[in-house]
Amino acid sequence: MTNASTATLLRGRTLTFRRWPDSVDDHGAYVYEEDGGLLMRDGRIIAAGSYAEIAAQAGVGVETIDHRPHLLLPGFIDAHVHVPQMQVIASYGAELLDWLNNYTFPEESKFNDAQHGRRIARLFVDEMLRHGTTTVAAYCSVHKQSAEAFFAETHERNLLTIAGKVMMDRNAPDTVLDTPQSSYDDTKALIAEWHGKGRQLYAITPRFAITSSPEQMEAAGALASEFPALHVQTHLSENHAEIALTRELYPWSKDYTDIYAHYGLLGAKTLLGHCIHLCEREADVLSETGAVAVFCPTSNLFLGSGLFDYQRYRRREKPLRIAAASDVGGGTNYSMLRTMDEGYKVIALNGEKLNPFASFWQMTRGNAEALSVTDRVGTLDAGTEADIVVLDSRATPAMRLRMETVETLAEELFLIQTLGDDRAIREVYVAGRAAKSTIATS
Repeated sequence: MTNASTATLLRGRTLTFRRWPDSVDDHGAYVYEEDGGLLMRDGRIIAAGSYAEIAAQAGVGVETIDHRPHLLLPGFIDAHVHVPQMQVIASYGAELLDWLNNYTFPEESKFNDAQHGRRIARLFVDEMLRHGTTTVAAYCSVHKQSAEAFFAETHERNLLTIAGKVMMDRNAPDTVLDTPQSSYDDTKALIAEWHGKGRQLYAITPRFAITSSPEQMEAAGALASEFPALHVQTHLSENHAEIALTRELYPWSKDYTDIYAHYGLLGAKTLLGHCIHLCEREADVLSETGAVAVFCPTSNLFLGSGLFDYQRYRRREKPLRIAAASDVGGGTNYSMLRTMDEGYKVIALNGEKLNPFASFWQMTRGNAEALSVTDRVGTLDAGTEADIVVLDSRATPAMRLRMETVETLAEELFLIQTLGDDRAIREVYVAGRAAKSTIATS
């Protein structure tokens, strides 16, 4: 394990992004060093550039870890995950509302047991790190102790985390319901305990309009008003049946998006899972408020929800801010590589192709921008927190064979995205400390 309190120099092929890459030939969008160096101290990157330059700056006696010929990128960021759903991933045969009633709600009721919550939190973080993810925006269960367990685990491992307990007071079993007042009180207590503690950030988390009464939506809006610097996360327009039921529950609304706008829940730190079936008015509102549409391709395909029109949302006259996410456990894999592989296919079905640089921008700097944390993570810039993933493009026999014919960095990235999984993640650094190699394998 590296010691984050002393300087450490990583050597390898470094890649970080300045902005969205328009094409594989948009070389100004990224910085690539064939022989790069990253100097880390006290959990931060203090210098980045060519290895020769950074080694000279580091001086004699600095520990050097040579990761050549592997790629060093910012740690991956997952913008929408459900911690309590680890044991319902890969459950058969349901669309969204049946999925929630048959699988999700019974599973989340177990998180009334704090010991169960602690176990799942530990295993969840293990999976994230195994797959190269160093930052998540996470939903816990309705139980306050579920969020406490998750924050305790991520704080101990020094992960940058955005998370919250869900608020839900109707249309679910009693074992996963709170009340408008208890959800307000529990959320406020969790904010006081965890927001800003180490690398922890709190997200106000009404699950979605179906499971929150107007009174609870008002409570969520009050919290957003009291704590304007916090994130808000919820779901929007994932499934046609969901949209229809939501409109029945809020008949006064112009559309689904109007409900969240009415209660003051839309802003630059609002993360809206799915957003597949938005009308033009709704897309305009998201654009005008700066709210983020979160693309969850494996979940959307698995549950048959629909195809998120990624490129149209980006290129419309009023473009949307977009993040990408695994959405475990409706999503079928913990890996952001697998997420963007399926995302590529969704975008292809909508008639376009996403270039490999854009995919890796999305799961690093792009998601950092969407989560408003670019000053902290998502790049290899000096001064940012040293969350780094080491990628092995020859991790499996099939990848090694394909690499014999790969000639460009773009081709290599696309290979890693298409064939890579946790085996392609050679190492992960969290705030300067090696994290993947320290995970227990039993």
